[in-house]
Amino acid sequence: MKIKKEIIDSAKGPVACFTIENSSGAKVTLSEIGAGIIAVTVPDSAGRLDDVVMGYAHIDSYFGDGPAAGKTPGRYANRIARGQFLLDGRLHTLPVNLPPNHLHGGDDGFHQRLWRGEATGCDSVRFTLMSADGDNGYPGNLKAEVTYRWDDSCSLHISYMAETDAPTVINLTNHAYWNLAGHNAGTDAALAHELTLHMPSFLETDRHLTPTGAVLPAAGTPMDFSVAKPLGRDLHAPYQPLLFGKGYDHFWAFDNPPAPGELRCAAVLHDPSSGRTLTVLTDQPGMQLYTGNWLTGSPAGKDGAVYHDYCAVALECQGYPDAPNHPGFPSQRLDPGTTYRRTIVYALSAGQPD
Repeated sequence: MKIKKEIIDSAKGPVACFTIENSSGAKVTLSEIGAGIIAVTVPDSAGRLDDVVMGYAHIDSYFGDGPAAGKTPGRYANRIARGQFLLDGRLHTLPVNLPPNHLHGGDDGFHQRLWRGEATGCDSVRFTLMSADGDNGYPGNLKAEVTYRWDDSCSLHISYMAETDAPTVINLTNHAYWNLAGHNAGTDAALAHELTLHMPSFLETDRHLTPTGAVLPAAGTPMDFSVAKPLGRDLHAPYQPLLFGKGYDHFWAFDNPPAPGELRCAAVLHDPSSGRTLTVLTDQPGMQLYTGNWLTGSPAGKDGAVYHDYCAVALECQGYPDAPNHPGFPSQRLDPGTTYRRTIVYALSAGQPD
């Protein structure tokens, strides 16, 4: 294992990028912008190396991008209804940046910030961010850390940690977009990927993708991925949740949320053309599946790529969206003296999934 650090000049100053390479030459590249993933290069079933995550040609494109490609949304990933929540009887008001909701911590959320990165060994990088009390309306001074570790089996381990000095809410995830045929392989290749979800339920939403509070069974609907099927098979089915989202942009839930540190298999994504498989493990209570429904118009991609709708898929393990407004959802509250810890593992391999 080895790490290379590179400093790249940007419009907002120098940005440190870190490339971790394993013994087989597979590697991951990480950036201080949004504590993000900007490349994951792994072999296919024939041993060919390809970069399998969406990313941009220019470092400045990672600032302010709508897709939040590869980055860490926060302080609260996903939606908070009407940009407000009550905590201990006090109403907190957040920016409404996707009317009528607050999304991903706001337009200048954690995914748009410069974190401080440092190598913590030959195989890992830690990113740290301080968020002040009142930052985008959230209470409490918060310290957040994201640590990435890459191993010889081509598994990327992501560990999240946060502490606060006042009661607050937090929900951190990773927003990488995957196309296992290669980041520039296009929409047809992405929609041919076969997905299995080990979560039997999904959240009902209104037309703004705001959770209603209902948790619905996926069985027998186009939301059912209990048996592997191509992402594109039911994508445009005349089914109200898919019409609301212009495709999949919904949260699936485990029957019983895992405890912190209890890793469960959430999803298996397989690309028949390359033989690559992505297995996603997590101790988060669920996962947002987003089929890149609004990627057209993204910044210029790596290697001359032009990204279009549905050309890559995000598998965002996280807490329930809008949980602060739904007492029946697993809590995303964080109090002083306690530590938020969550983990996501993206395990890549070549060959048929188990």
